[in-house]
Amino acid sequence: MGIGEFRNKMNRSAFLGMRRSPNVSPRRLSDISPQLRQLKYLDVDESIKEDLKSSRSVEDINSASIGLTSIEERILRITGYYGYQPWTAIYNRDERPCEHLMPAEAQAPAAPDTGGQRVTRCCLKLTASQARKICWGVAVLLGVCLSWTGSTQLAKLAFRKFDAPFTLTWFATNWNFLFFPLYYIGHLYTSTEKQSPKQRYRECCRFFGDDGLTVKVFFTKVAPFGVLWTLTNYLYLHALRKINTTDVSALFCCNKAFVFLLSWIVLRDRFMGVRIVAAILAIAGIVMMTYADGFHSHSVIGIALVVGSASMSALYKVLFKLILGSAKFGEAALFLTILGGVNFVFFSFVPVILYFTKVEYFDSTDAVPWGYLCGVSVLLLTFNILVNFGIAVTYPTLISLGIVLSVPVNAVVDHCTSEISFNTVRVIAVLTISLGFLLLLLPEEWDQWIIKLLARLKVRKKEEAAEGNGEAGPGLSWSRRARSSMSNFTH
Repeated sequence: MGIGEFRNKMNRSAFLGMRRSPNVSPRRLSDISPQLRQLKYLDVDESIKEDLKSSRSVEDINSASIGLTSIEERILRITGYYGYQPWTAIYNRDERPCEHLMPAEAQAPAAPDTGGQRVTRCCLKLTASQARKICWGVAVLLGVCLSWTGSTQLAKLAFRKFDAPFTLTWFATNWNFLFFPLYYIGHLYTSTEKQSPKQRYRECCRFFGDDGLTVKVFFTKVAPFGVLWTLTNYLYLHALRKINTTDVSALFCCNKAFVFLLSWIVLRDRFMGVRIVAAILAIAGIVMMTYADGFHSHSVIGIALVVGSASMSALYKVLFKLILGSAKFGEAALFLTILGGVNFVFFSFVPVILYFTKVEYFDSTDAVPWGYLCGVSVLLLTFNILVNFGIAVTYPTLISLGIVLSVPVNAVVDHCTSEISFNTVRVIAVLTISLGFLLLLLPEEWDQWIIKLLARLKVRKKEEAAEGNGEAGPGLSWSRRARSSMSNFTH
């Protein structure tokens, strides 16, 4: 037998043995005694041994045997039984540490294996992306909270000198004209394929259908949302004239519960018991908030106005999803800009009528607190930009948390600037509504996630207990392993 023929035979037998199916593998090591005897009496010349040492197949087998310390593993590696494949074991060994790799550990020098480096870079990329998203989320959360709180407080201050909630609503909604221009500036800054404003406008108009924004589409799919937008803001601002900002901001959080109820009825969304509980908590909070002021007509009207505003907001969101579906960033910016046009064209006569009927009357334009009006408009514009486009850089849950976080911020501001008594009933009502809002933020698979988390914690505790027992009695563990190995040979 020549060296080449012997080498080919060894390679074929090694690879066939390594890839043998576990279905035909023996149950005991004593079943492979003939193969062990063949290996024992195998006689190879020294020249053939030297030639085999330089062979690539033997080098691969030797590299695969690194880390194998027990006799059983060496025998299984040689014979190939139980479906044992050392190359697969080494490949998995290189990937496994990357599952629990921390950022600090990932900066350490990696192994020379390119596969391990590729997986490490992937883990680093995912970790950095998640960290970046969380950082942006904190910034957006603070922006949503401060803009919503600031607009509410400034509107409350403006009504002390300018008692005209609809005029303020009309003035602030006109600033929606800036949505599409601001989006187009961002498009020029970030996009690689630059488009003219006209091209971008035509592309975004496909959101309304194949024919674009026609007269029929305008009056059937756009104008009704302009009415809902104006009613939502007007009822919210009008409620600020009746009750304090803390109650208004807390009651407006009920719109999340109304969205769920309407989506369940109209859109046939998935039924979730926890969200029904959240809706019940929101309704209970409204009742307790009314009871906190003793059911006075002034407070009841204010609470009814805020609940109406939350209902209009929920109806706006559900109908938008039902009629128009989901919109991209450019399409949403164009839609909001068109709403500003609807407000200017169709509702400009309302402030004029209210002025001449002295429902919302002011002496002259000099008496108008333009600083407050512009401040409210800018803050509302910022709030809507963050709510509608913040999803591009962070998670939607963090954006929603900014709204509920405005409730305690408004409470602190009210406590410092005005004499408001936060009795027990009012505090419980605010906490109940906030708890219902937080329950509505839970994802649909939250129960499965909790079950998986508990299962992982249980497995980890078992592993830690097993490691502790192994460290406490190494001699006992070694004797058990030796006894188990000897019992295998006795079968």
